[in-house]
Amino acid sequence: MIVLSQVLSDKMITNLEDGVLKSWLESVLPSVLSFFWSVVLALLIAYIGGKIIKILRKIMNKSMVRNHVEEGVRQFADQVLKYFLWILVIVLILGLFGFTASSLAAAVASLGVTAGLALQGSLSNFAGGVLILLLHPFAVGDYIIEDTNKNEGTVTEISIFYTKLHTIDNKIIVIPNGALANNSITNATKSDRRQMDLVIPIGYDADIKKAKEILAQIVEKENRRLPEEVHVFVKELNTSSVDLGLRFWVPTDDYWPVRWKMLEDIKEAFDAAGITIPFQQVDVNLKK
Repeated sequence: MIVLSQVLSDKMITNLEDGVLKSWLESVLPSVLSFFWSVVLALLIAYIGGKIIKILRKIMNKSMVRNHVEEGVRQFADQVLKYFLWILVIVLILGLFGFTASSLAAAVASLGVTAGLALQGSLSNFAGGVLILLLHPFAVGDYIIEDTNKNEGTVTEISIFYTKLHTIDNKIIVIPNGALANNSITNATKSDRRQMDLVIPIGYDADIKKAKEILAQIVEKENRRLPEEVHVFVKELNTSSVDLGLRFWVPTDDYWPVRWKMLEDIKEAFDAAGITIPFQQVDVNLKK
């Protein structure tokens, strides 16, 4: 064993003296340096590319603002441009490490089916965003209600895959564009005016004419309503109440403040006039 160890030691010393280590370093060092400079160049391209992308996005956004392009279209186009340019930068960086355009195309083609299945939902959302921008069911700034899940709020952003809603209690709801494009939506602010439609129940023993007069007087005092005909009518004879209907038009921006004020004024006026607003109750009759 001692003799074998001595032989191996002598052989290693001989190899070192013959310059084997030097030759190995000379053969490996150029590849290492080449890879190092490729990494440095890739980082430089990524940094410069990011700066150029920001500049191009600003130029495009300013151009669309000058041409009065809708804000939702600007947001969508900005996202498309950003992702497209970053893909070009990534392809350029991969080229530094020996990936050619043909090899990348072959890789994309081989993974096409798998990627298509994996990105099916994303592609559906992208198509939904395109449909939203083409058909204009809503725009940035509109107040919409998603009828399926009852999500509602003001549209703040229409991106490539998602639409963001800002609720009145300061929450952000993110909804896939595909869901918005394929389901029914209520746009509450598409028009500049909105009809106030109130249902006010009164008891069967109440004076209907007097109640209708009170409702008409309350509406006449509301200076935010539009100067159009006011409708006060008996809408339905319900099981425990006579339901009066009240309809008039108000500006869309004033809809909720007017509604809240009207309900308060109606309750106070009915209380003062002795008109009862019935509530649900159960009469129990005991037989002896």
